[in-house]
Amino acid sequence: MKIYRLISAAAFLVTLSVLPIVAQTRPAATPASSPTSAPVAESKIALIFSDFFQDPKTGIARINATMNALNREFQPRQTELNQMMQKIQQLQDEITKGQSTLPPKDLQAKMDQLDQLKKDYQRKGEDATAAYNKRKQAIFAPVQEDISKALEAYAKAHGIAVLIDGSAVPLAYAADAIDVTRAFINDYNSKNPATAELRKPQ
Repeated sequence: MKIYRLISAAAFLVTLSVLPIVAQTRPAATPASSPTSAPVAESKIALIFSDFFQDPKTGIARINATMNALNREFQPRQTELNQMMQKIQQLQDEITKGQSTLPPKDLQAKMDQLDQLKKDYQRKGEDATAAYNKRKQAIFAPVQEDISKALEAYAKAHGIAVLIDGSAVPLAYAADAIDVTRAFINDYNSKNPATAELRKPQ
């Protein structure tokens, strides 16, 4: 019985509005105390906070290694967009300063150049965003499936009958003793070293 929902992986790369790759997800509601490796209560009901899987320091190492590798793969596109934005800003400054100094013909040429550059920037940004999201979905699908299976195996191994994701379900109260987030992360990391190798798309 699969009861695990992994929030879509976040990335850490892009700052431009046209290429909104950054979407670092933080826990909507922090548990009463930090996740611990406390033993599961006799009720056989346990709680896990999947948002903590994405913590860059204490989360699941495989998730973060995969995100870092993905961002490195798309860094050339980001660099190109950054350079285009710098050129756009440069042209805008030249047009502003040249309003009263440049011949009308030269001024119009710069304005046309700026307009075309903005269109190219928009198109490349949209293409990069679409490609990034498609690639992210492809490489994280097996990671999500593997973590889902690991959660199921962990629950069975520890006699857990019901495992609730506190990051997905609003909770009025839950005892710290049934929170197995840290215990699961440690268990998963010990069995799955962060050695993400992304294959280039065919």
